[in-house]
Amino acid sequence: MPNIQSRTHRASVGALSLRAGDRLPEVEVAYEQYGELSPVGDNAVVVCHALTGSARAAGETGWWDPMIGPGAPLDTDRYAVFCANILGSCYGTTGPLSADPSTGEAYGPAFPRINVRDMVEVQRRLLDQLGVRSIVTVVGGSLGGLQVLEWAAQAPEEVRSIIPIGCSLSHSAWAIGFNETARQAIRADVDWHGGDYLRKGTKPEAGLALARMIAMLSYRSERSFRARFGRDRRARGDEGAGTYEVESYLHYQGEKFVERFDANCYVHITHAMDDFDVAEGRGTAAVALQRFRGSALVLGIDSDVLYPPHEQHEIVEVLRGNGNAAEYREIESPHGHDAFLIEWEQLGDHLRDFLSTVE
Repeated sequence: MPNIQSRTHRASVGALSLRAGDRLPEVEVAYEQYGELSPVGDNAVVVCHALTGSARAAGETGWWDPMIGPGAPLDTDRYAVFCANILGSCYGTTGPLSADPSTGEAYGPAFPRINVRDMVEVQRRLLDQLGVRSIVTVVGGSLGGLQVLEWAAQAPEEVRSIIPIGCSLSHSAWAIGFNETARQAIRADVDWHGGDYLRKGTKPEAGLALARMIAMLSYRSERSFRARFGRDRRARGDEGAGTYEVESYLHYQGEKFVERFDANCYVHITHAMDDFDVAEGRGTAAVALQRFRGSALVLGIDSDVLYPPHEQHEIVEVLRGNGNAAEYREIESPHGHDAFLIEWEQLGDHLRDFLSTVE
């Protein structure tokens, strides 16, 4: 049963000058709030979602519902938990599907290049507007974890602790390679039309589905696929779904994804991930994070092939070198990178233990 009812709100945070040099004349943000903000605005918890997530972190369809609610690890009797849809997404925050004020039509491929710093700037403006003055912790996995690190670099005085999960100080060549392969799958679709598919009345469904299939291979692990599918064959039926159960699973994931996500959003957000380097323009990662004086729980996943645990160890080393109280813990799971969306009991125990130490 869901812990709490969810409701998506929208707010305008004004014009935004992007780090890459362009400007958005108006940015709207979709967000959800669970729990009440204290009179002085000091009990906020910020949850950052991953690549294809949304502001709906809790409730019946919430992607992190077991973690949020009364008595949950992110206890809404104690905290006001905020989750905002990221800039560039297709779930309510300004992105390629939004109307360009200069044309009245969707931005589409004309949407400017964004990065993780822009995403966090939008979140900061929103929370300031909502009366948040101090943040207990910022937590998130994957792209959410990249945002967590950027919060620490960009707003060190506002954040009392961080919990980055399954992420890195900068996007690796390995992770960039997966994203570029997925983007090329989209671009190779005859219905891509240089990203201008909406005006052509088409969608690159085959390319977007293939991009998702590629991504799913990086989100799970060989152990997970072996245990779940082995070499099991499908019953005779739709030959387009393949001979083996694993093929059918990947086709299903691709088809389901096309129903809920936009190709231009996928391209823009994956570029933002690839551009992430907390040190860029700041010297080193240590210099970038040196003004953050809070504590950190850095979570890795033992079977993660996309962001291997050594990348989380690097985060801990940098933070400890700066004098922060930083702890590494590992989620043991056969499920690979997606374990932060699956291993609720382990994740909940880690969050509870850490948050009990954060004032």
